[in-house]
Amino acid sequence: MAKVYMVAAEPSGDVLAAEVIDELRALQPDIEIVGIGREAMVARGLVSPIDTTPLSIVGIFDGLKVYGTVLKLVEAATEAIIEAAPDAVVLVDSWGFMVRVAERVRARAPQIKLIKLVGPQVWATRAGRAKKLAAKVDHLICIHHMETPFYEPHGLPVTVMGNPALQRAEKGDGARYRKAAGIADDAEILLVLPGSRGSELRRVSPTLVEAAAQIKAERPEIEVVFAPAPSIRDGFLDANPEIETIGRVAAVDANQADLMSAATLALACSGTVTSELAVQGTPFLVGYKAGWLTWAVARFILFKPDHITLLNIAADDTEIAPEFVQTKFTPANLAGKALGLLFDRSALNAQVDAQNKALSHMAGEGDEKAQLIAAKAILAAL
Repeated sequence: MAKVYMVAAEPSGDVLAAEVIDELRALQPDIEIVGIGREAMVARGLVSPIDTTPLSIVGIFDGLKVYGTVLKLVEAATEAIIEAAPDAVVLVDSWGFMVRVAERVRARAPQIKLIKLVGPQVWATRAGRAKKLAAKVDHLICIHHMETPFYEPHGLPVTVMGNPALQRAEKGDGARYRKAAGIADDAEILLVLPGSRGSELRRVSPTLVEAAAQIKAERPEIEVVFAPAPSIRDGFLDANPEIETIGRVAAVDANQADLMSAATLALACSGTVTSELAVQGTPFLVGYKAGWLTWAVARFILFKPDHITLLNIAADDTEIAPEFVQTKFTPANLAGKALGLLFDRSALNAQVDAQNKALSHMAGEGDEKAQLIAAKAILAAL
């Protein structure tokens, strides 16, 4: 009986790991799966030996602030893996943390297969990471075909699974959400998605909330719905005690796909959620702000594309979904653009058409789900 150790550090990786666990169990019912993760993996019956919450960070200098904690968690994760003695370890996303775990496990237990699920964005920044990863793991399961040429010179076996965020997305029923929430069929809905990390709660959320307030002031009839990720929901509510003067907070059990489908327009923190919005045919604006030193290093030294949203990058690095980053990320800029789109439905429809075309470049090939392809690759590596 094979034993696989799954490691996920952040909410998005936790969800992907849980979905792959489902596929592994369906393919090989007697497989033993243990690991480190969060809510989604725990819901699959796994008991995580460490708390990975401190790893939900973004940015070089944010990372430096918790560097000591990260190293302690790396050591704790390594010890847990060695003690479990699995046949394979699957390291999900979270480059900095996972590559350190891979180094330590490889040094102490070279017989364990190391599989990286989701590679670093070598097509956008730091192409040299391809060589480094090839020296640390036995197999890579990546999202995009454009990644494979970076690994070919280094001999790392690569499986392309496609984009799991696109393939997991059910087609939402906007009318169902409206009925459940008591919102009229013809009412406009402004959906606000303020992120999933603590740093986003601090740096991104306040601007999105203020932009929504300005839009509401100009367009009082619009229904504003805030949908913070579960990982920051309590913090969001604590930081915005009077949020209901602007709009409502989506119920904990609200169907995310239905909510996105119901929205007329969304204001979104940059991240996976932007692709999910596109799947639902919802036009959106993207906002983001990092620490200034992190931004300077990323923008002027590391990051290659002109845009930060994957949908825009997939569209030959053109701006389909309007982006507001760093100095452009102000409530007035967001509100002004949003109000312009709400007054011009032809512009909204044109953005949706362009989003749909970009999605076709991002989706995986064939009929198999990304999660199933990943599970098959893991079993094959064993």
